[in-house]
Amino acid sequence: MGGVTAYFDLDGTLLDASSEKSLTALLSRRRPWRIPLGTTMWSLGFIGNLLRGRSVYDAARNRGHLALCNWETLRKLSAEVVESKLSKLVSQDARDRLEWHRENGHRLVLITATVMPMAQAMGDYLGMDAIYGCGPEDMTGIMSGSEKGWSVPRRKGKVPVVQADAESVGHDLVDCWGYGNTHADSFFMSITGNPVAVNAEGGLKSLAKEKEWAQFEWRV
Repeated sequence: MGGVTAYFDLDGTLLDASSEKSLTALLSRRRPWRIPLGTTMWSLGFIGNLLRGRSVYDAARNRGHLALCNWETLRKLSAEVVESKLSKLVSQDARDRLEWHRENGHRLVLITATVMPMAQAMGDYLGMDAIYGCGPEDMTGIMSGSEKGWSVPRRKGKVPVVQADAESVGHDLVDCWGYGNTHADSFFMSITGNPVAVNAEGGLKSLAKEKEWAQFEWRV
């Protein structure tokens, strides 16, 4: 074992914005007919998830708003929104922290619940060594709006992804770092030896104070 990985959440942590909301907004401007479709499919997904016993948090994070969208279109629009908007919403403090890890020879990993084309575009821009986002293995053709068969690194779902990643490169999580901005991120942050709360509010702010975790403010 040896080496260090720094695991970063994206929205609200490295990025002072919601990446998927930004992507969806651009998609809606380019294809206005999608607005009623996306709203209807998201609402059906939300209700369906609640009926299956999922929490409101998870039920609200369905992909109905992207139903019937082509994966290639999402890749192109993700790259566009990063260049035109999101690249400007990464604070200098966040950039400095990434550079600090690089200077110390640390591996950088992005782990986010945003849809994979968006995660990939942001991860490429930030120069991450590995990127984990939401999506199926085969991202071709048309999206159904369902997450069935997807990898979904969200809440506790980030924990096995981080564990498997660290094992794959022989890094001990005790030596690694975990950065997040919400209580939902605290699950993967807690398995690293160096958890850092970024722009923390609510439950995470209280938890970080209780456990004496480092806290940073990275705002644009």
